[in-house]
Amino acid sequence: MTAGADRRVAPPEQARVLFADALPRVVRYADLLADAGVERGLIGPREVPRLWERHLMNCAVVEELIPEGSDVVDIGSGAGLPGVVLGLLRPDIRVTLLEPLLRRTVFLRECVDLLELENVTVLRGRAEEVKRELRADIVTARAVAPLPRLAGWALPLLRKGGSLLALKGEQAETELAESQDDLSALRPCVADVIRVGRGKVEPATTVVRVTVTSESDHATQPRTRRAPGGRKKRGRKR
Repeated sequence: MTAGADRRVAPPEQARVLFADALPRVVRYADLLADAGVERGLIGPREVPRLWERHLMNCAVVEELIPEGSDVVDIGSGAGLPGVVLGLLRPDIRVTLLEPLLRRTVFLRECVDLLELENVTVLRGRAEEVKRELRADIVTARAVAPLPRLAGWALPLLRKGGSLLALKGEQAETELAESQDDLSALRPCVADVIRVGRGKVEPATTVVRVTVTSESDHATQPRTRRAPGGRKKRGRKR
């Protein structure tokens, strides 16, 4: 899987600061998205010119909300946004890319192998099918489903104190207000809207954060499996 030079988009200067030592591998991932990602229908060709600002950097700043050493499940990972980006930027966390479609999981596994992401694993399946197998501190999702449906998939995966981080658009406050009763019926939780990455990305990334406040009925299930080579200490991987 090699990137076509005619589609490559150089990272903006802000990306060099944001990704620091991780930048070379993020550039390689961007090339994969622009080439194989477009060819396989995972990224629209019109998205390639704005791949850095709209997608990669938009996802990267979500790491501000992820505690050190977290188990992260990225629901409906698709082309790997935000899961692959977070795995590249944060070698201290363990990321499971959860995706039901075969062609997408094939692409994700190729990305993980080519980028040598030892802290990232790919799992084909739906959240409702693996809720007794996976446990997470953080669940991420981007452009997957309306908030009530997404929370129905995500909240059963979370430990007490864990959070769903749903990347949303300009209507995030309205969507959250309309979903409050649905969220409370799923599991005791608190929710808010946060904008992260101010001064790093423009506009800042809007995230609906839903944090569970009680253990679930399967809280004693094992922790998310640690990927081989997963690290406990935060640091930039060269």
